[in-house]
Amino acid sequence: MVTALLVVGLFVAAFVGYNIGGSSTGVAFGPAVGSRIVGKVTAAALFTVFALLGGWTVGRNVIDTMSSQIVPASQFTLATSVGVLFFAGASLLLSNLYGVPASTSMTSVGAIVGLGIATGSLNEAIMFRIVSAWIVAPLSAFLVGMVIGRYLYPHLDARFTFTRLESSLIRFDRTGAIPRPAFNDRATPRDILGSGLVLVIACYMGFSAGASNAANAVAPLVGNGSISVEQGILLAIGAIGLGGFTIARRTLATVGDGITDLPILAALIVSSVGATIITILSQLGIPASLAVSTTCCIIGLGWGRASRAVTLAEAASVATDPDVAQLDADAGPELSTGALGAESADDSPPSGPTVGTLAGTEAEQQAEAEQRQEVIEESDDAEVAPIGEEELDELAAESLFDPAATSRIVFLWVLTPTLSAIGAYVLFLLVL
Repeated sequence: MVTALLVVGLFVAAFVGYNIGGSSTGVAFGPAVGSRIVGKVTAAALFTVFALLGGWTVGRNVIDTMSSQIVPASQFTLATSVGVLFFAGASLLLSNLYGVPASTSMTSVGAIVGLGIATGSLNEAIMFRIVSAWIVAPLSAFLVGMVIGRYLYPHLDARFTFTRLESSLIRFDRTGAIPRPAFNDRATPRDILGSGLVLVIACYMGFSAGASNAANAVAPLVGNGSISVEQGILLAIGAIGLGGFTIARRTLATVGDGITDLPILAALIVSSVGATIITILSQLGIPASLAVSTTCCIIGLGWGRASRAVTLAEAASVATDPDVAQLDADAGPELSTGALGAESADDSPPSGPTVGTLAGTEAEQQAEAEQRQEVIEESDDAEVAPIGEEELDELAAESLFDPAATSRIVFLWVLTPTLSAIGAYVLFLLVL
């Protein structure tokens, strides 16, 4: 019976890791694949390697927290471990049905909390630390994004342009006896530099994903001693990698569906900020959600970009004088995250491709590339307008987030760990 339960536990753990790999690979390497820097197979391989590196190093701290600190390790019998992993897998299924990326970390912790409450063994001090981090992390991502959007993003956008190559960045020169790797003949030095940056950040995202997610798949099994930490990491990353090579192909192909107006530069910024926050929290042993942090960074980046239409003094006067605020509200559009994807007054396309463009059809991508190239040739010497001198009409556009869709996402982010905790509590209260 014990052997059968262990097999079931390993299978459920692999299922959780498989789904994590399917979703995380697309998030990390979507821009790199869409820009033709690497192919889908190479993306999956790189993601697996760097996820293993993250799980093997920083991820150990998260496994330790989830396997023995939220509740004592003695609470993780094989039966309870299967139950906890079941609720983590069920949350992934629920989120996939609704098309929303659930926080696997939050849901896994929720299931462990349900176990702890049912058995009276929950470490409240550790949970207070984790929940505090869940509040501080997205707020920090929002503030960092807002500062970058207001003060740095326009200058970066004027100096960096990410293009989509017609064929892969790296090709093999087969003129000699031994094939030699070489850059695409049409790749400019700017393309090579930008492509290298996109690839480095994608690998960094893979590292962060491995550090935070390995524990979600195997922490209960490590807690009860069924497998060692090293075996757990190999099992989790193996399953994550399998997901990257299989179901992630569809995610990579449609990565722009939910953020079609998000430029590649913005995607790289939010990826870097989100991955850094999650890596720091993983080093501290705190399981946290990469999706929540990156989404909050996107919102902050857009608002910061749109806020360049006014100076801090003007914003303060609007905040303190209701009459001025009403006049400004009547005079123009509201600030929104749409500023990231806003087109200029003359309807010219953005200087770089959007994530949605990379996920579009070949005809759409080609048309966008031709328009973008014309803008690039005319904007090499372009200057960034000072804060307060940019036109709000040029900065504001349709929001990157449909309010109804955003509400649904936030609701499910809160609902899935809550349901996981309640379900686990009821189950373990009746069974244990």
